Amino acid sequence: MDKPGLTYNTERKQIIISEYGRNIQEMIHKLAEIEDRKTRTDAANFIIGIMAQMNPQVKESSDWQHKLWDHLYIISDSQLDIDSPFEPPITDVQQTKPQHVDYQVNDIRYGHYGQYIVKMIEAASKEEDDEVRLALAHSIANQMKRNYLEWNKNVVNDQVIINDLNKISNGRLVIPDDSKLNTNSETTNKAQQQQKPQQGKKKKKKVPNLKANMNNPNNPAYKKKNNQQ
Repeated sequence: MDKPGLTYNTERKQIIISEYGRNIQEMIHKLAEIEDRKTRTDAANFIIGIMAQMNPQVKESSDWQHKLWDHLYIISDSQLDIDSPFEPPITDVQQTKPQHVDYQVNDIRYGHYGQYIVKMIEAASKEEDDEVRLALAHSIANQMKRNYLEWNKNVVNDQVIINDLNKISNGRLVIPDDSKLNTNSETTNKAQQQQKPQQGKKKKKKVPNLKANMNNPNNPAYKKKNNQQ
């Protein structure tokens, strides 16, 4: 049954900015009915003060007053003709959708080593000096072994690392088959030391000054002194 003066929110206009509620929105829409421009501007400043009270967290930003005036214009559908201290926001910019951000499509075949290892191998492969390139290959291979153990937590054969290094570098980084990398225990210990946070220094316990408390009846030295007397 319809009752006079009773309306449901579903029958009303949609709230544009929910932080301020429906009453603020209706007050802003009533501004357009005020004919005198100065009176209309004074009423807008009054509403801005109420909006700041209802949404106090907006004051945490340096340009909070500018934001409130922008919200006032947005709620009024940019229909207000008042003397504002700020330029009204551009409607087209407000309605423009943000640019779509695509997912990264990186074909990483050896994901357990990481993308940076692949870039390091590519950079080391361009080295012309054989001795320097071999030293870089050993260093990268040890890092590959550490990364492998972080993901798998198992013992890994050095030959597996050497073969993967050779494949990723397209044969540019070659380590002799009889070469030995860091042992599994050394590699695991280094990884744990890098992840282990530094412990703070232990605070020394305060030792009570017995001489300063010789007049304290609860001090054992005080009781011993009186018994001797």
